[in-house]
Amino acid sequence: MGEHLTPEGKLQLVTRNLQEVLGEDKLKELLKEREVKVYWGTATTGKPHVAYFVPMSKIADFLKAGCEVTILFADLHAYLDNMKAPWELLELRTRYYENVIKAMLQSIGVPLEKLRFVRGTDYQLSKEYTLDVYRLSSVVTQHDAKKAGAEVVKQVEHPLLSGLLYPGLQALDEEYLKVDAQFGGVDQRKIFTFAEKYLPALGYTKRIHLMNPMVPGLTGSKMSSSEEVESKIDLLDSPSDVKKKLKKAFCEPGNIENNGVLSFVRHVLFPLRSEFVILRDEKFGGNKTYIDFETLEKDFAEQNVHPGDLKASVEKALNKLLDPIREKFNSPELKKLSNDAYPNPTKQKAAPKEQNKSTGPEEIIPSLLDLRVGKVLTVSRHPDAETLYVETVDVGEESPRTVVSGLVKYVPSEELLGRSIVVLCNLKPQKMRGVESQGMLLCASIEGETKQVEPLDPPAECAPGERIYIEGYKNGEPEAELKPKKKVFEKLQADFKISEDLFAQWKGNKFLTKLGPVTCKTLRGGSIS
Repeated sequence: MGEHLTPEGKLQLVTRNLQEVLGEDKLKELLKEREVKVYWGTATTGKPHVAYFVPMSKIADFLKAGCEVTILFADLHAYLDNMKAPWELLELRTRYYENVIKAMLQSIGVPLEKLRFVRGTDYQLSKEYTLDVYRLSSVVTQHDAKKAGAEVVKQVEHPLLSGLLYPGLQALDEEYLKVDAQFGGVDQRKIFTFAEKYLPALGYTKRIHLMNPMVPGLTGSKMSSSEEVESKIDLLDSPSDVKKKLKKAFCEPGNIENNGVLSFVRHVLFPLRSEFVILRDEKFGGNKTYIDFETLEKDFAEQNVHPGDLKASVEKALNKLLDPIREKFNSPELKKLSNDAYPNPTKQKAAPKEQNKSTGPEEIIPSLLDLRVGKVLTVSRHPDAETLYVETVDVGEESPRTVVSGLVKYVPSEELLGRSIVVLCNLKPQKMRGVESQGMLLCASIEGETKQVEPLDPPAECAPGERIYIEGYKNGEPEAELKPKKKVFEKLQADFKISEDLFAQWKGNKFLTKLGPVTCKTLRGGSIS
């Protein structure tokens, strides 16, 4: 593979669909001289899902370009990242990852003999590596280690020391795996620049870094296996589950922004097949074959391709990729491995009550809140309360939610209609004068002679349903439904405030989306509720 390509052809394959390359000049020179050695690492935490086809598709590109590719199952990293993989399950999860990643690669036609598979614990516990960890810790500042892991390591109020070690280990992997380049998502950029700064400090070579864009998930947001989301399409989901979940996926007619279904076609299906067929009824023009993504995207933007036809076509192509994986995992041995590595939490034995008492109070952190971007579709007066509006709001689900807000005195209905807002989605639904409210619209307010109220503003380009998180708390899992007795929202809300530069904040940490911060138009110093 790659032997008949020019260096320019190899460069095009290695870099297509990437968002950024650090060290591109060095990459060009190496491709003229020899095969480039690349590694991709994955921490063995939650179950890989269909978004993992995105890096798999790039690995196929690297191999076509003649690269030597190493896949690292980063088991030790999985444990260090806030113990996302408990020590007792680490070996089982690593075996699950190894089997499932190999099955994915075989499904897309990648020859496994061209790959090298390595486990982190195969070399990260050696005397030499351990000594280098100590050497690194003597030159790295706490600030740099924390900053490097900010986008990747789970952020909590009282971070463990293990999270500070994580970026250093990932940097050392480049040296110990003897590679020229590391491949990952653009969310790894801070770890990559950390490696570029600190490896030379130990006398090691600075590596090339290849970064994928953060691709919206088929039915969710960022690709992450450690965040269990019901809507994510698992690699072992049945065809009927795939259909059901795809049906719920955000895919607005003509909207090409944050469209996970289109992104999957671009980053997975086109690179693998070089064409994509839209399946549709003869009365709508019959099937249409596309040989480049740009034409398909243009047709979708101009509404020449219907979201239902796009989803049905992706569903067929996806099931074709999943069939061999399902078949492989149908064996009794791999079924048992899957169940043992990811035991059903509802079947776990409850801890004795006496033991629960000693565990102390549960930490109240902002990631427990399910904050999302909403778009107001309709606004009307509450039939039985003159101060209340009843809004229908799109929060990225199959059906809009009904939200009741006491804003009649403060915000004209025409200012709300069509507006992007911030919605708290995991409060227990509550009847307000006979109408059930399924969320809370967050606003800034200032008390005075006349109270002033303004809804918070997410970035204008954000899609409905996009997650809003508090700076430093991106990776936490929201509660399915906040328990009223625990008063989680009330305790956190006490520290919600609008800063002097009009950013929504909690204890000085901004409310963020992947497209930027949440703001307020004028109410400096206001409270948020």
